[in-house]
Amino acid sequence: MPLVDTFGRDHTDMRLSLTDHCNFRCFYCMKEDQRFEPMRLELSTPELIRIARVARDLGIVSLRLTGGEPLMRKDAVEVVRELAALGFTDLSMTTNGSLLTRDHGGVTLAQALRDAGLQRLNVSCDSLDPQKFARIRRRGDLDVVWQGIRAAQDAGFSPIKMNVVLIRGENDDEIVDFARLARQSAAEGRPIIVRFIEFMPLGETGEKQANWTPEKVVDSQDVLAAIRQEWPLEIATRQGDHAPASRWRFSDGLGEIGVIPTMTNPFCANCNRLRVTADGFVMRCLFSEKELPFSLRNMMRRREGSTDDEVAAVFREAVRSKKAGQDRDAPDIFVRPDGYLDGSRNVSGVTMSQIGG
Repeated sequence: MPLVDTFGRDHTDMRLSLTDHCNFRCFYCMKEDQRFEPMRLELSTPELIRIARVARDLGIVSLRLTGGEPLMRKDAVEVVRELAALGFTDLSMTTNGSLLTRDHGGVTLAQALRDAGLQRLNVSCDSLDPQKFARIRRRGDLDVVWQGIRAAQDAGFSPIKMNVVLIRGENDDEIVDFARLARQSAAEGRPIIVRFIEFMPLGETGEKQANWTPEKVVDSQDVLAAIRQEWPLEIATRQGDHAPASRWRFSDGLGEIGVIPTMTNPFCANCNRLRVTADGFVMRCLFSEKELPFSLRNMMRRREGSTDDEVAAVFREAVRSKKAGQDRDAPDIFVRPDGYLDGSRNVSGVTMSQIGG
């Protein structure tokens, strides 16, 4: 039976985190002094493959590999190869791009991933300016990321989606620059679809969460308005039934952009996805907490073991208990942004890196 919740949403999409470790420290994703899970607590490769296989049998057809930075997992290529063999309709990965040029058996890691069966790549890049990039990311080098993007293009990934988290006062003055990149890359025959994502309160936690305020959210409608001042846009003919991004093409046919209004216009009514964290928790929503009844790792590592039916039952219960909207309680953070601080939501302080993007 498919994974249909009490609101009639059929779940066919899953994010599977390969690790919560990362070589960057983006402030919208994690704390600067983030402490990562010991490797022994992360899902083993057989556990990852088993979870994916059970999910596929329950109707999951689209699988995206996330992190942390998924390519920090040493056997990432082997994991991709085994997952590709399961026959998902769509197998993709979100990466910061910094490791794609590494050698893997005489070819770039990007090429090895492509050869292993990875179909699509999303690369996160929040600024085209090296200094801004360094301020937001707190680690890494913009030029290295661009080398990785070029390696991915050379490997045959096309189009590449570029995820840009917009933060007012940080990088919102680059909207047109990113749109120009989308146009130029399309003209060169190596298209990059830029996707502008609204800033969410899932990075720093506790008192430092003051990094997020409603005023720093750049409304996706403002993004479209800024681009339209330079070039006409029209809604793309193919949107995707459940995709969070609203897709727009330039009217002259030269490129495409997307906007993801996670905060100002949540896509909860059409949500069809689940997440599995690197340590094996099924997450119903980006704004969920890790809940022990949904720990697949604990179940699979019991002394007496577990059956595939028991693993499937965890998925079913997670879907059955999904809420109608974002998994957060009142007060609404646009009305009372301090609600995050006083513990009324995300009490455990789970960061984006620990959720799996």
